[in-house]
Amino acid sequence: MEIQALKEKLDQSHYIHDDTLVTVLSVALKLGRPLLIEGAAGVGKTEIAKVMAAALDRDLVRLQCYEGLDESKALYEWNYQKQLLAIQVNMGAKDSEELTRSLFSEGYLLERPLLQSIRSEKPVVLLIDEIDKADEEFEAFLLELLSEMQVTIPELGTVRAKSVPFVVLTSNRTRPLSEALRRRCAYMYIEYPDLEKELAILRAKLPHIDDRLAHQVALAVHRLRDNEAILKKPSIAETLDWAAALDALGVRELTPDALRQTAGFLLKNNEDLAALWEMEEGTGHTDHCGCGGHCGGHSHG
Repeated sequence: MEIQALKEKLDQSHYIHDDTLVTVLSVALKLGRPLLIEGAAGVGKTEIAKVMAAALDRDLVRLQCYEGLDESKALYEWNYQKQLLAIQVNMGAKDSEELTRSLFSEGYLLERPLLQSIRSEKPVVLLIDEIDKADEEFEAFLLELLSEMQVTIPELGTVRAKSVPFVVLTSNRTRPLSEALRRRCAYMYIEYPDLEKELAILRAKLPHIDDRLAHQVALAVHRLRDNEAILKKPSIAETLDWAAALDALGVRELTPDALRQTAGFLLKNNEDLAALWEMEEGTGHTDHCGCGGHCGGHSHG
């Protein structure tokens, strides 16, 4: 897909992008290269895979990584119940070797996300989400798929891709990834959006929201992210949740009361809420709500 066509598709999905992002996506797609996207939790890494699936009119196949993830959950496993039933039915009808061979044929194979993505008749978008949460052994297991677009199943041999998926891997950088994995991927690092981009996201996703409120929300979120006392920085999704909550209450201007009533949509642990209230008390009012010194007609002390 050409760069201009991809831009138009992303615009249709109301995804705020820049030229660098679109260029990397377009070239990785043309070359058939996996794309590794790193950044803090909540900056929109997973969303890129979702909008690419929509832009390319492809199914999204998602593999959520976690510690202990293995081939049986990511690639394939055998349908043991069906195998046991087949053993009971065919015990006397087949010799043991023939029965064993038949039990490990495609009819008993259960596809998991990796195998599903390369055996699909139509190309898909394969999202390998939070690869840094998986063990290093699983990361090494992925290398064959990422470099050759094939996997090896001992009982069946090498399974080559029927179609080449567009592969997106995301990482929150909770551990270093191997150089072998990085070499096989195009790479992108995503920062939290600047104020202008966050405002554009708010306007694109919540077009009905009051413009003054949108600006106050975006500014408040940026100040919270910059504050070292906040442990879990608000994500873009939480910015949208907070703005939607304020709008649902009919709020048109961010006041201290509105902040207190809706802070749970933005900050998701007690320590961060406590830090926010401490900031509130320290100012005697609030300069963290993004109001620029005035909330609801009251001046800061």
